[in-house]
Amino acid sequence: MNNQDMKIYFDGSHYIGIPKGAFPSKKGRKRRVVKPMQQTQKEQTVETPPESTKERFEKAYKESQSLPKKERKAHIKEKLKDHFDSKEELNAFVDENVERAKTNAIKRKVRLMRKLRLQDWDYFCTFTYSDDLHTEESFRKKLSNTLKHLVARNGWKYVGVWERGNETNRLHFHGIFHIPKMIGELEKIKDYDTRNHRMQTTYQNTHFLKHFGRNDFKDIATQDDVADAAKYITKYMEKSGERLVYGGKLPTYFLSDVLDEDVACPYGVDDRKVLLFDNFTCMNEGEILGKVSKEVIDQLPKSN
Repeated sequence: MNNQDMKIYFDGSHYIGIPKGAFPSKKGRKRRVVKPMQQTQKEQTVETPPESTKERFEKAYKESQSLPKKERKAHIKEKLKDHFDSKEELNAFVDENVERAKTNAIKRKVRLMRKLRLQDWDYFCTFTYSDDLHTEESFRKKLSNTLKHLVARNGWKYVGVWERGNETNRLHFHGIFHIPKMIGELEKIKDYDTRNHRMQTTYQNTHFLKHFGRNDFKDIATQDDVADAAKYITKYMEKSGERLVYGGKLPTYFLSDVLDEDVACPYGVDDRKVLLFDNFTCMNEGEILGKVSKEVIDQLPKSN
């Protein structure tokens, strides 16, 4: 087993190592390049080809996420039924692709949690917009641009998702943030929580209030807070079909050489991973950095 530069992640209970070569990458393989045929001016103006069956499925699947679970497959089949010669073919196609979509969603959640556990986080934030300041389109564009600049200039990191309110259908953005350098000021606000029907205390950022509208900054103090925030954004991701939005460098693994005696046992499908002891020794290029800890992990190289 190759114990050098092992990719390591924390699964919430234990450290799991992925030896080099355990999952061969397809990157670097030469692909046959097909040169496009020269087209006449008339051919270049041909209309866009119709949606493929897979594209129609993706659209119907996204629409179905707002429906009760029992109605979702029926909705997808109704949208695709004209593209299949038989009910059996339709059912097989939908079953296969629903399973694929669910598997991909699980993989995204797993990837998200591995990234979150490797970072420090400060706030769970929600941003919405005032009609006096923005349209929905300008809000999405300007907030995305603002967060991009804060990542580059102030070292912010975040993972978030765009979402629409159940009652108002108003677009807003939920995110888990690491904010080493704050802009604006946080002000304590007391108002009425219409969802829980009680008074609540929130913190609003003056900069975002001025340029966008209502916002909410909630402290993240523990790993349980991180897990709760992750559940919140993945719930909305599944409901709306929106993809997660990442900002800043958010690696998935840290790299370390591992001693044979620190490997507890093989792990995972086909035993391609290994379970490490909770106090394993971390090394970088042969140099011993110490027993695994947040301080030691910070010194190690990272990878995706």
